[in-house]
Parts: sequence; structure tokens; C-alpha cells
Amino acid sequence: MEHLIQGIVPGSIAEELEIMPGEALLAVSGHEIEDVLDYYFYTTSETLTLTLRTVDGEEYEAEIEKDEKEDLGLIFRDSFMGTYRSCSNRCIFCFIDQLPPGMRPTLYFKDDDSRLSFLNGNYITMTNMAEKDIERIIRYHMSPMNISVHTTDPDLRIRMLHNKRAGGIMAHLRRFAEAGIVMNGQIVLCKHINDGEALERTLSDLSGLVPHMQSLSIVPVGLTRYRQKLYPLEPFTAEDAAALIRQVEPWRERFYRETGLHFVHLSDEFFILAGQELPPEEAYDGYLQIENGVGMMRLFVDEAMAEIERIPQGERGYGRVSLVTAPSPSGYIHRVVDALQARMPGAEIQVCCIRNDFFGERITVTGLLTGRDIINQLRGRDLGRKLLLPGNLLKADEPILLDDLSVEDISGELRIPIEITGSSGTDFVQKLRAAISFPDGAAEKERE
Repeated sequence: MEHLIQGIVPGSIAEELEIMPGEALLAVSGHEIEDVLDYYFYTTSETLTLTLRTVDGEEYEAEIEKDEKEDLGLIFRDSFMGTYRSCSNRCIFCFIDQLPPGMRPTLYFKDDDSRLSFLNGNYITMTNMAEKDIERIIRYHMSPMNISVHTTDPDLRIRMLHNKRAGGIMAHLRRFAEAGIVMNGQIVLCKHINDGEALERTLSDLSGLVPHMQSLSIVPVGLTRYRQKLYPLEPFTAEDAAALIRQVEPWRERFYRETGLHFVHLSDEFFILAGQELPPEEAYDGYLQIENGVGMMRLFVDEAMAEIERIPQGERGYGRVSLVTAPSPSGYIHRVVDALQARMPGAEIQVCCIRNDFFGERITVTGLLTGRDIINQLRGRDLGRKLLLPGNLLKADEPILLDDLSVEDISGELRIPIEITGSSGTDFVQKLRAAISFPDGAAEKERE
């Protein structure tokens, strides 16, 4: 198997060796490279040999001595260096099955790849893994691995994932724990399916894996308005969320008392739905599950409030700006905005809570808002001199939203400059502070 080299990092080992774009990597120290994991692990050695082929078709070898794990500086045309492994399940809660037709093709791809779990933090079900895949994880000591558990009841897991191979999850988890593989677990909670007694069993079964499994997140199933001809699922109510918090808290206390980890973490959505305050920072064990929306708002608010405290007393704001949020985080966004306006009087910050008409009102998180909903709900409103959008609305490598509208499209339709804020509370406050600060000459006009 060969891998085409597309570019060379300036100042890198590859540049020093005069490896050229267009050449192909054939092997590392005699090992054929199946994918990026092979490349990563075989190139961590301090001494290694690359087998390459020039653009003219001649093979040669490059001997390398380097610091352990020092990058070689090769940029491959296919960064993954292999084929992505797709999901073989038909989960009753799958969000992708609830997408409308006509969206960009990449949004419909269901990955279930252990390599992406290690490299990017993706969650895997382990239902499509052969013995060689499991042995490879153990041999390379791929930690942490992120596992979609959902339930440890074999029959229930088979039904939820619609996959007869889904029932062996505990055997896989025990094997990883025995090999010293660190794991993070995930449960997509479905009302009357894997909650209640089923959740009690799952927590009991997983308790024996701590601390090798260092965290377990519980997130509510997402239900869009396009959920048609699919397994009937119900949304959680405020009472359901409050009952879940009461159910899980004794487990958290037990885990912390016995292991020093709270281990099981509910997503922010459950606390917001129940109308309860989020746990304090120390309850999140270092935010191990923040990408799953666990502790995201706690960290955001704490960072934002700390940044506000750094603003000098007496600094004033100016004029009106607007910012976009969604129903779930809106209460905490208002809390931060109120604190900033109290610190910098003189400015008006308008919080625009956007209803998700595209996916349906049951979807309340910011990251699933679309450009068209933002435009439709803000058109004709006095937004001031700038509109701030959260960065998690955008595709990772392009300034476009889920419905393929760009930031430029939104700016043009609403006739307002747009600023993108980062995910941290610190960046949010800094961008917002800059937006409401006096422009050149405004302070003099204000005094007049």
C-alpha cells in the first residue's frame, strides 16, 4: 500500500531529507502502512527507515534519527491514509436517520471507527470490530478509547442497536480494562428504554471497570421533526430530568468515595430542563466529557465571569450589538451578558434566542442552528452595529452552517457585520467587549 505525499512542512525532517511532494511512502522500517495509526506508531521510534518512491518511479530508503515522537513533516494527500469505517447499526435513536433530505452528503455518513475514536475522540459501538482490530488497539495501547455503551443489558443493547453483535459489550470493555486501556463511556438515554432499572444495571456493571473507564456521560436522545417511520421515542420532561438527577447522584457520591472520580456525568441539558443549577467545577473530574455537553456551560460561565472581573472598573460600553444563542444555553448567556453590562454601562447587548424551526423546537442546542432560521427570525430587527455568532455553528474547516449558508450570506441578508466567538467564555467576553467598546472618536462625542 502506498501513500502519496502532497506537501512538506517547512523546517521539518522531511525537508532536510529533500523528500519531495509527489513522492509516495511505501513502508516505515519494513512495515507496510495500512492507515494513519500504523504511520503514527511506527514513526515514534528514534531511529527508523522510510521506503519511498520518487515521481520517476525509483524506490529509495531514507535513514532517520530523531527525538521520540518528533513529527517527520510529511503531509499526505489522504490525511487518514485509509478508508473510513462506517456504522453497521440501525440504532433506534440515530440522529442521522432524522436528518432531512438534500443536505450535504458528508452529514449522512455514519462513522464507527476505532481509529477516529483514538485520533479525534469519536464514539464507537464496537459492533463492527474483528479480533484483529481489538488486538491492534491493545498492541498500540490506543488510549483513551471512547465507547458508546448505551446499556450493558445484552438483549436490550441488541434491540437498541439492531445488531446481533451488540450484546458482547461488557466482554470488550473488560478486555480493554485488563490491558490498561483508558476508556470514556457514553449513554444516549431514551425514555422508557434504557433509563430507570436498565440504567441502574448499566451503572452497576460499569462500576467494576473504574478507573480504567474514567468517565461515563449520559445525554438525552435528540428528536427532530423529521423523525418519521422510526422507532417511537418520547422527549424527556422537566420531571423526568429531575428524577434522573436524583437517581444518579447517589452513584456519583459512591464512585467519588471509592475511587476519587464522580465517574457518571449528566449532560448540561438535563439540569437546564429540570431548572436546576449546574454542578460546580470540581464535580466534573477535569471536564473529561465536555465534548458531550457535560460541564460545557459551567466552564463557559466560570471563564466568562473571570474575564469580566479583569475589565477595569469605569470602562464604558457604547451603542447596541446583538448575539445569537439557542434556548438551552440562553439563561446562562443572559447571566454573562447582564454581568458584562453591569461592568461596562452604556452599551446595549441584545440576546437573540433562535428557535430551531429547521430540526424542530425539541432541538434546543446552539450547534444545530441553521443560517436560514437565524435570518428568518432576525430579519427586520434592530441588531445594532454588529452581530456575534457562536463558532460551534460552523463547519470545522469552512465558515458555513448546517444548511450550507455561509457567514457572508447571513451578513448580506441581515446587512450587518458578523463576528464569530470561540467556544470559551474568555473568548466570548473578549469579543463582546471589543464589539461594545468605544470606536475611535466616540468617547469624545459621548462627552459632548
